[in-house]
Amino acid sequence: MADKVRIAVVAPANRLQPEAAARVADIAAREFAAKVSLTFHPQCFLSSGHFAGDDAARSAAFLETANDAGVDAVWFARGGYGSGRLDDALFAKLGRHARDKIYFGYSDMGFLMARLQRDGIGECVHGPMVSDINRDGGEAAVMRALRFLAWRDEAGLEPSGGRRFAFNLTVLSNLLGTPAEPDFSGAEILIEDVDEQHYRIDRALLHVTASANVRASAGLRLGRFSRIPENDPPFERTVEEIVRYWCDRARIPYLGAADIGHDAGNKIVPFPVRVPAA
Repeated sequence: MADKVRIAVVAPANRLQPEAAARVADIAAREFAAKVSLTFHPQCFLSSGHFAGDDAARSAAFLETANDAGVDAVWFARGGYGSGRLDDALFAKLGRHARDKIYFGYSDMGFLMARLQRDGIGECVHGPMVSDINRDGGEAAVMRALRFLAWRDEAGLEPSGGRRFAFNLTVLSNLLGTPAEPDFSGAEILIEDVDEQHYRIDRALLHVTASANVRASAGLRLGRFSRIPENDPPFERTVEEIVRYWCDRARIPYLGAADIGHDAGNKIVPFPVRVPAA
């Protein structure tokens, strides 16, 4: 590895605002100049309807960056929706340089990181993204990510420890049964979400806890569920009560709280590193 950690930003889902990129680049230059080289792929700023460029452009940018021998870590620009639409064929094109990298993000990036982890490609890590600079307290979130990427600073790790995955609940529910589904056997699964009504949380957990793969996990931990729209009629159960209900019904251990969420306090969770069969 070079003296500096070479971090490249790509946007497999929604477009990154240039103003956010500039603010994060300034932090990297000001606080990490001796340790980090930060670049933004031009694809981050494309626009094609909902997405940062069409599926082909986003797939090509990710493939180029992942296979680049001059990049040590791929930092995802933001979430939203779109990483699950990347070309399935690109995963067979990921070479040895892609396997040496860190892939860092959360939310919609869970689709992509789950597939990478399942295929034994690199090290996938749940943590703040570039766009989190726009949140209240966003500079602290960005600094947490850069400290981990620069020198594996453990101060920003989610404290529960152990072999763990972390996912947005909606993403987790939708990736089950797809080629992206990892092996959860013996691992804790940390969940969080945003902008979902109580009945939708309940419905997602019905699906998640019915999975034999999830039932083989060490259990579920509950992160923060934020900006929950009002349920009409009132659902009359808290998120914790909903999670406990489905865990009890499926005989999955409920392991308590997790310090993750769609907020500036979102902590870092390295996924288990899977070594593919020779």
